[in-house]
Amino acid sequence: MTDDADSAAAEGSVTALREGAILRVTLDRPERRNSLSHPMIDEFVAALTEAATDDTLRAIHVRGAGADFCAGADWVATNTEGHRPRTGALARRIPHTAHRVIELVHSIQLPVVCSVRGWAVGLGCNLALAADFTVAASDAVFWEPFLTRGFSPDSGSTWLLPRLVGLARAKRMLLLGEKVSGADAADWGLIHQATDPAELDAAAEALLARLASGPTVALGLTKQALNYGQHATLPQSMTHELSSLELSCRTGDFKEGLAAFQQRRTPDFQGR
Repeated sequence: MTDDADSAAAEGSVTALREGAILRVTLDRPERRNSLSHPMIDEFVAALTEAATDDTLRAIHVRGAGADFCAGADWVATNTEGHRPRTGALARRIPHTAHRVIELVHSIQLPVVCSVRGWAVGLGCNLALAADFTVAASDAVFWEPFLTRGFSPDSGSTWLLPRLVGLARAKRMLLLGEKVSGADAADWGLIHQATDPAELDAAAEALLARLASGPTVALGLTKQALNYGQHATLPQSMTHELSSLELSCRTGDFKEGLAAFQQRRTPDFQGR
């Protein structure tokens, strides 16, 4: 293997492989607990951006290779000895890298499922929280270690955590750096479900199959409406809902859903 190939392998990769209507996105750097290098983040952003315009996809699955989900951004590589970035480098770069990953997962009009085993740390933790559904092994660990490393949080943690678990628990995770197990995360409402580690893959697959067979347009519009409602008044949200309703009622899946209801059968949605 050449030096360039060795370097590329060390930086890891994000693979995006299609299985039917599901896009499988794998964070592949197990020797570093799938911590995200700059090239990996770029690949992740590219995969999600392409998926956003693919009308044949109906769900996205994000997972980590090996024993862990994601140990966050690779700050060791970012802060190489002897390399001093220009002033303001973080403020310039992060909106287009780590923050862009969170924004895309949160806003893409496809349901996103994360399956988490092992560690979900920092950016990796927030990635799992930004997903529509996260299924974790009961012994997985969710950790926001920003302050324990001496810097303030990023990648949406101060927005996501209070909305999911309330301000008191958000402070426990962010200000005190408390680690939360997969089982406790499910009890708190931080994630969708915790399972026995041996049952994690089956639980994620069942959820993905359910989402991928749903009315994809209506699912995406509902996700968008839920996000909008986090910062809107009730009248504003209801106005937004009307626009979404107008669009979803023009889909083939709406017609199929109505026909299935009338015929007392299970609808066969095509995502159109």
